[in-house]
Amino acid sequence: MPGGRLTQQERQQIALGVADGLAYAEIARRLERPTSTITREVMRNGGPTAYRADLAHRASERRAHRRRQATPRGTQAAPEAAHGRDPEAVREYEETFTTVLMQTGAPKMMARVLTCLYTSDTGSLTAAELVQRLQVSPASISKAISFLESQDLVRRERDDSRRERYVADNDVWYQSMVASARGTTQLAETARQGVGVLGSGTPAAVRLENIARFLDFVSESIIRAADQARDVLYTQPEQAPDGTD
Repeated sequence: MPGGRLTQQERQQIALGVADGLAYAEIARRLERPTSTITREVMRNGGPTAYRADLAHRASERRAHRRRQATPRGTQAAPEAAHGRDPEAVREYEETFTTVLMQTGAPKMMARVLTCLYTSDTGSLTAAELVQRLQVSPASISKAISFLESQDLVRRERDDSRRERYVADNDVWYQSMVASARGTTQLAETARQGVGVLGSGTPAAVRLENIARFLDFVSESIIRAADQARDVLYTQPEQAPDGTD
């Protein structure tokens, strides 16, 4: 199976496949590449409606050039250097994780920031560290953080140096899940309000009542499951008698 970076010829084949409406898995099979590689390539270069091989290839060359020019300082700016990690493998994984977050509906910059936080050993970074890692403007980071805070996906705290840090710790997943369930509950309540407006027993009212009942069940199930599974977020790796994980 071919390895390394995508070639310009491969990108042209991807563009043709996307234009023909082929599934990413089929394009990947023809190129003997992982499906995640094709998905990531298309999503970070305009998506299926705007992907162009020439632009994607130039963008890849620019990213490679920035990586060669970057001079990370400290383990926080270069997590791939810690614990004997393979830097290229870490970058590939971060790009894959970002792509998956984008597929769930997260805007690209927000997804990149979340990925940085999730793959940081501390689970927190300052604005300056995010700017350095992502090579973007402080304004872009500020906008992304504001959006993520509104979704209960990150929180702010002060460290010992009084610097503001952005945190995506384990409990953020729980809080975000509960907030999402509450939003579903509100939608159910709104749907139920329509029953009286449209007339009980009418086809439209019956539809809305069934939607409300369905959403109530889903919301209650999510909150109950989140409460039951919350401790999983804090599970520590078991250690062998010799102290190793």
